[in-house]
This record gives sequence, structure tokens and C-alpha cells, in this order.
Amino acid sequence: MSDPDCLFCKIVAGEIPAEIVAESDTAIAFRDIAPQAPTHVQVIPRDHHRNVGEVAAAGDVDVADLFRLAVEVASIEGIADTGYRLVANTGAEAHQTVFHAHVHVLGGRPMGWPPG
Repeated sequence: MSDPDCLFCKIVAGEIPAEIVAESDTAIAFRDIAPQAPTHVQVIPRDHHRNVGEVAAAGDVDVADLFRLAVEVASIEGIADTGYRLVANTGAEAHQTVFHAHVHVLGGRPMGWPPG
């Protein structure tokens, strides 16, 4: 399932180029075009779901696969041992700007707390 107007669906389809970091059967990871940390990678399901809540409710995508791929990205990027943050913004008030479920993998510098 995809949305012809969705930026991330177009990346999955290969219509928009992206620097792919890792992929699985159900998810794909690519570098963010406006990184907020030295490592900033998006992990998205290949199928279109507006947010992580919809992914979980649909049951047709293994939510755990998104996190497995995020952990793989952290290892590939060399931040698995030093620490990284996983962020899933859900909804406009949480600053979700692309309404295709995604998890940000952020690292390569101290993240600070609290976020936002």
C-alpha cells in the first residue's frame, strides 16, 4: 500500500533519490536531508501508514522490524556503543512533518535532556 502524494512512498518506490543506509523486507533506512545530529537516519515501513500508531494498529508490518533496522543503523554508523536516540513524532503538534510513519535514529553527539 502506498500514497502517490507521499514523499517517503516516493523514496520507497525509487522516484526520489535517497542515500540508503540499510533495508529489510518491510522497512528502509535513509539519511535525513536536514540532519539534526552527526548521524540522522530515517527508518520507515515500506507500506504507507500515517504514523507509528497506525503501523501498530494495522498489524501488517512488524513494528519490531523498524526497531531492529534502527539498531542495525546504529551499528553501521558506529554509534551503537556510545549511544543514540530513537524518536517517533506522531501528529502535527509533535512536529511530524511527513505523514508516513518513521523513526529518527540520532547520534554522534551528546543528546541532552529533556528533548524539545
